Formats: sequence, structure tokens, C-alpha cells
Amino acid sequence: MPGFRSEEPQESEGAGPGAGGRVLVTGATGLLGRSLCRQLRDDGWSVIATGFSRASPRMHRCDLTSEEQVHHLIHTHKPEVIVHCAAERRPDVVERSSDSALNLNVHATAVLAKEAASCGSFLLYISTDYVFDGRNPPYGEDDAPNPLNLYGRSKMEGEREATRHCPDSVILRVPVLFGEVERVSESAVTALWTSILDSTQTCSVDHVQQRFPTEVRDVARVCSQICSRRRQDPSLRGVLHFSGTEQMTKYEMTRAVAEAFKLPSDHIVAATDPAPGSASRPQNARLDCSRLQLLGLSVQPRPFRAAILDCLWPFTPDRRWRQTVFH
Repeated sequence: MPGFRSEEPQESEGAGPGAGGRVLVTGATGLLGRSLCRQLRDDGWSVIATGFSRASPRMHRCDLTSEEQVHHLIHTHKPEVIVHCAAERRPDVVERSSDSALNLNVHATAVLAKEAASCGSFLLYISTDYVFDGRNPPYGEDDAPNPLNLYGRSKMEGEREATRHCPDSVILRVPVLFGEVERVSESAVTALWTSILDSTQTCSVDHVQQRFPTEVRDVARVCSQICSRRRQDPSLRGVLHFSGTEQMTKYEMTRAVAEAFKLPSDHIVAATDPAPGSASRPQNARLDCSRLQLLGLSVQPRPFRAAILDCLWPFTPDRRWRQTVFH
């Protein structure tokens, strides 16, 4: 197996595997970052949550593209682990705003990796299945990346910067994520909710690209287990994959969400042509997750319908719906 080797900080002492160790999370205001901070605190880690444009007063505000700010943050807190979640993850936005996206996805990763190495911090870098072209799934950790769009290329370059400056880092690739959102547009999965609710308008939804929707709570558990294992085994490094196991197109996801909420979906139409002006996407970038399983670091993903109910019920027009369904 090729080599394998994570204002005032918000800290929580505990008897869990973290046992007070300091972990810095970038992108802590994001979908995965919020869930990861909760999981790490529950597992006994002292969490230093960082954000930028949406950073709350209880977080550290840091512009990751500023070498000076990153240096000050890392050398002030000297975390044992850095989990790098921050990224511009919307492929169409990356294509439109390539300079700023590359600055965050590539340059900031290089800066963070250099500072992590200088402080002896373990770096866990969150990457994506979009580093693959989707033509020959499933993809193992050792398969050569061949991204189809600029987002995938930027994350591939981010992986290379992480391992170049921190050879002992871990790269965790994950597919499309969903979870407890602050707004339904925050995830490409929960964004389907708007089309479902408006049953007066016919809506075409992609029925070509195969996706593997993955809940952020499951990813957070995996990340926490990687961080804890690294404490026990300093040889843990390299690339790992984690993914949900249910294969669905966006059209099939939309129908599944509507079915879970007992809502009509006849107005949802399967689209077999790519949306005009959108970035190219892999048709099926299924990840082979066997290495993570062999290491005993995987978790059993929650069923999609059960997980999506938890995520979207706060956005139902009638909140009493939840009592009706579960009772």
C-alpha cells in the first residue's frame, strides 16, 4: 500500500480519542466544516474553528490566501492537526471566477501545507471525486487523476501542493455532499428542494451523471477517526476515499426526496442533455473506498432517504409535517 501518514479558540476537553488535542478546521462556516467541528468536539478534541467572509465572533477570521495571516494563525495556536475543508467547490463558479478560485483551492493549500510542515502539524486535506474523468469507474486511490473541469484540476493541484509540502499528509476524496444546511442552495442535493416544492412549473433535472450523495455527518466521523488513528500510527498517510453507496442521478435524487416527503413529482422531467453554459462533469466518478475499510476507518453511510428527511424537514412549508410523518 503506498504511503499513508489534521479571536480565542473554541476548545472542549473530553475523555474521547481527541483527549484535548488541538485541531484547526478551515472552512468551519461551511457545510462540512460545521459538522466536522461538532464531531471533533464530541470526540474530545479542542477545536480551533476558522472562517473568513462568514466567520462568527466565536471563530477565528483568517484569509487563507494571505501568507501572513496563515503564518500567524498556525504559529500562534500550533495545532496538532489541521483539517483543510475550505475551498471554492462550485464547478460553474470556478469556471467564471478562475483567478480567485485557484487562489483559494491551490495557492492557499500550498501556504497552509508549508506552515503545517514548519509546525509539525498533521494535515488532512479534503478533496473530491471530480479529480477523475468518470469514464472508467470505480476509481481507486492509486488511479491517475484526469479532471474534466477547472474545479477538478484545482483540487488535483491542491492535492499535489499538500503532499509536496507535507509528505505525511492524508488526502480524503469525497463526492457530492449534503447535510444540515443553513439554506437549501448550500448543497447541490438540497438545492433540488426548490424545484420539488414548485409543482406548478415543469423542471428538467439531469438524468445522465451518476452521483453518490454523501452526508457530511458521515464524512465528519471518518475525519475524526483518521485524526485519532494518526495519533496512534504516525505512518498513516496518502490518499483515502469515502463515499455514500447509493448511486443516483439528480433526477433520481429529486424523485427520492419527493417520495420521502410524500410530495408530488410529476412536474420533474428527466434531462439527458447537459445544461448550457455549465462546466463539464464526469459521468460516473464512483470511488473505490476499500482502502479506508481495510484500515478500519470507514463508517456505514446512512440511507439517503432517512438522511435527507433530517436535512430538509426544517424547510417544509408546514413544520408540523414532521410530527405527521413520524407519528
